[in-house]
Amino acid sequence: MMERSVIVVRVLAAALGLLALNATVSAQTRDTIVAALAAEPSTLDPTRMVGGGDQYYIGQMYEQLVRYDPDLKMVNWLAESWSIEGTPDKPIIDVHLRDGVRFHNGDPLTSADFEFCYERLRNPKISPYSYTQANIEKFEIIDDHHFKLHFKAPDGNYIPNALQLWAIPKKYFEKVGEDGFAKAPVGTGPWKFVSRSIKEDLKLEAFEDYWNKDARPKVKNLVLKVIPEDLTRVAAFKSGAVDWIDTVPLSAVGEFKKMPGVTTFSPVANNNLYIDMAADKPESPFSKLKVRQAVAHAVDVDAIIKNVLFGQGQRYVEVGKGETGYDPDLKPYPYELKKAKQLLAEAGYPNGFETPCYNLLTPREPNVKEMGEAVFAYLGAVGIRCKVQGLEYSAWVALARRGHAPPEMDGLLPFMWGHGLPGDPAEPWTGMVHSFVPGKGFGVFSHTSDPKADAMIEDLKNTMIPEKRVELIKQIARYKHDNVLGGVTTYRPIVTFAWRDNIAFRGWPWPGQWRAFQEVSFKK
Repeated sequence: MMERSVIVVRVLAAALGLLALNATVSAQTRDTIVAALAAEPSTLDPTRMVGGGDQYYIGQMYEQLVRYDPDLKMVNWLAESWSIEGTPDKPIIDVHLRDGVRFHNGDPLTSADFEFCYERLRNPKISPYSYTQANIEKFEIIDDHHFKLHFKAPDGNYIPNALQLWAIPKKYFEKVGEDGFAKAPVGTGPWKFVSRSIKEDLKLEAFEDYWNKDARPKVKNLVLKVIPEDLTRVAAFKSGAVDWIDTVPLSAVGEFKKMPGVTTFSPVANNNLYIDMAADKPESPFSKLKVRQAVAHAVDVDAIIKNVLFGQGQRYVEVGKGETGYDPDLKPYPYELKKAKQLLAEAGYPNGFETPCYNLLTPREPNVKEMGEAVFAYLGAVGIRCKVQGLEYSAWVALARRGHAPPEMDGLLPFMWGHGLPGDPAEPWTGMVHSFVPGKGFGVFSHTSDPKADAMIEDLKNTMIPEKRVELIKQIARYKHDNVLGGVTTYRPIVTFAWRDNIAFRGWPWPGQWRAFQEVSFKK
């Protein structure tokens, strides 16, 4: 029996070796780059996008009016120019599109395509972020390359979020329908769709007629492999099966940085993690402020960053360093077990309580699963006993999303919502702190209900004057922190990417969160 097991193991090893060899040959062809990503998209339609993991893939094929460049500066993109007109109470964003931009199917880009995107984004039955278009009362087409967005009230979130709209081909979409577009999506980006195998890969081809001649890929093919398992992703890179990987396991970052023939890049991710709680349900213990404060005191975030994340995390309190409205005087709740237990007792739980705790299994960020496990362990030490349920990415997002489908989150959930880079918290707070308002888009991922916070966030959304926005953000951050609304803020990940030295890769932060293959080539 033992001899037979040994033979089976050897046969499997040989087979895997042949697979690795074949993969190495395909990965090293001079017209193809093979990249491995930890997360898989839930959609390839920008108007149905639910999370950052979708953007890794959508950002290769689709584009917006403006974007942030590698130096974190906002630059005009599909918009040749734009300006703010109208009055302070009813502003107008006037947009002139670039001439000569075409979609992957050859259709010219026109104002009607952005209007089509706007109509889809404002529909809560299509987009979970319909509130991003709530202040627009009219989309006015002047001509094929000129349109105006008329606001019924100021919207301070619109500009920091890259003017919100994506270029989607109206004629093509209406011709093929929802299902046809899902199977063969079309954008204006540097990469066009070839094929997709669910849970396996997305194959793309460089768009020959791409409009930007200065910032474009110089490789013919790009294969984005979905490899969520850390060890498998690392093995694929070491064997030569892939040329580029994201989310290098934190325990392996030091090894990769010393690896000959390999280039690494470790930026702060444009993602903000927090511990969310079902605070909006009166029957939930988390509806009580002292319980939420107990959670804040119970978890040693600094120790988690040091020991679970290998130091690869940047602590933040409500607003990250460098973001709009960052306040260095706002300090985190100190780690105090005695204080946490005292607060629980004062809230009526001297012996603690049991609660559902949901943990993300997919490595959407490095060691996010292990981070969640550490959070649950810390909570157990003060008497908050977690009934842990692990979830893959799509189920995790669906659980957090309000008004989508049962079940709804009823306990504690380590979650995340990127503030972007350099960063602005206003739009995320609209979605994850503001109370849920069915059909309006507010609070689409919120498990908080606080009328004062709602009013402050709505005031911020209606403010476009930069100086006033900074002051409002600081006020909301203080109130949010004191009342532990929208969860306990924890850290922003530091993510390491690695690729072979024969590849020239320049990361763009948005869209795609540093994973955009906007400028990539083989070195000569």
